[in-house]
Amino acid sequence: MSIIVNGLTKVYGTQTAVNNISFQINKGEIVGFLGPNGAGKSTTMKMITGYLAPDKGTVRVCGIPVSTNQIETKKRIGYLSEANPLYYDMYVGEYLTFIASVHNVPNKKEAVEKVILLTGLTTESKKFTGQLSKGYKQRVGLAAALIHSPEVLILDEPTSGLDPNQIIEIRNVIKAQGKDKTVLFSSHILQEVEAICDRVIIINKGNIVADDVLKNLTSHKSSNKIIIELKEIVSESLFINLPSFTKASAQKWIFTAEQPDVVRKELMDIVLNNQLNIVSLSNESDNSLEDVFRNLTK
Repeated sequence: MSIIVNGLTKVYGTQTAVNNISFQINKGEIVGFLGPNGAGKSTTMKMITGYLAPDKGTVRVCGIPVSTNQIETKKRIGYLSEANPLYYDMYVGEYLTFIASVHNVPNKKEAVEKVILLTGLTTESKKFTGQLSKGYKQRVGLAAALIHSPEVLILDEPTSGLDPNQIIEIRNVIKAQGKDKTVLFSSHILQEVEAICDRVIIINKGNIVADDVLKNLTSHKSSNKIIIELKEIVSESLFINLPSFTKASAQKWIFTAEQPDVVRKELMDIVLNNQLNIVSLSNESDNSLEDVFRNLTK
C-alpha cells in the first residue's frame, strides 16, 4: 500500500474537522477525494503529507510512518496544496530549478525542461511566476509537485482556475502519472473525477460516507425520476397514492421511484381516467456521480 490512513482525527476547538477516518490506496490508483467545502479534505491531505499533525491516528506513505519520518516521506510525495504558494519574484524556470535543488534532483536542468514540457509551461517559462494567470500558476505548482518524480501525488484542486482546454491537458497529465504512481486528488468538478478516477472517497463533516469504485457507487445509489408534463393544471391530490413526487411547475411533476415502469403505468391510468392530455412523459436516471454526491452530503 502506498498510502495507509488509520483512525485519523483532527479537532479545532469544539469542531472535529476529521473524525477517525481510515482508508488505503495502492500504487497505480487514481482516487478522487470529494466533499463539500469544510468537509475535511484539505485537512486530511495536509496530515497525509506531514504538514499538519493529527490529534489521533496514523499515516504511512510507502510503508514509512509520516509522524516519525517526515523527511523520508516528503521525498516520496509530490504535493500541490490548495493555496499553491509560489515565489512571485522568481522566474518559472528559476523557481523549478530551486525546487529541484531542494529535492536534490540529479541533472536539474534536464528535469526542469522535462516537467516544463509535461505541464505545458514552455511559452511561460521565462516569466516571473507573479506575472502568470491563475491557470498557469496552477501548472507551475503541479510541475513543482512532479519535479522529483515522486511515488505519491497529493493534489488539492489541481485544475482550479484552468480553462476547459487546460483542464483536459492537465487531466491527461494526471492520468499518465497514475499509471505508475499513487494519486489522491480533490476536485469540485465532478465530471473531471468521473473522467480520471476508477475509485472515489467522499467525506462529509469529517466522516467518510463513501469509499468505492465509481461503477459501484453510481449503481448502488441509483434511482429513477419520471417526469410528466400535462396540458392541464391538476391538484397534487391526484397523485397522493404514488411514490415521492415534487411539483416542478404548474403542469410538470417529478416522481422518484425504485420501480419506474410501475409508476409510469399508474400515471397513464390516472391520465386516462381523468381525461388529461400528456405533453411529455420521460425517465431520468439519477445514477451520476453528482447525484450520489448530493445524496450523501446534503
